[in-house]
Amino acid sequence: MMNNEWHVSGLLVQARPAAFSQLVPALLAIPETEIAAQDREQGKLAVVMQAAHSRALLEKIESARNLEGVLAVSLVYHQQDEQGEVMP
Repeated sequence: MMNNEWHVSGLLVQARPAAFSQLVPALLAIPETEIAAQDREQGKLAVVMQAAHSRALLEKIESARNLEGVLAVSLVYHQQDEQGEVMP
């Protein structure tokens, strides 16, 4: 039997409004990352990230945190789904 994990997280990214033109494409370049909403005036983005393992998800979140113009990244939601599969 093999366990398959899937992690989904919702993040609030606070950024400098002047950095949005470079920040949005940089965030979208992170695999399995979507921007659900953004407020350029306030410098806020609602970001959804997915990964097969918690370590991979943490690495993606850290990558977002290290992007130019990002002031803070807050985790507001996390769900882990585990499905067992019977191997032949």
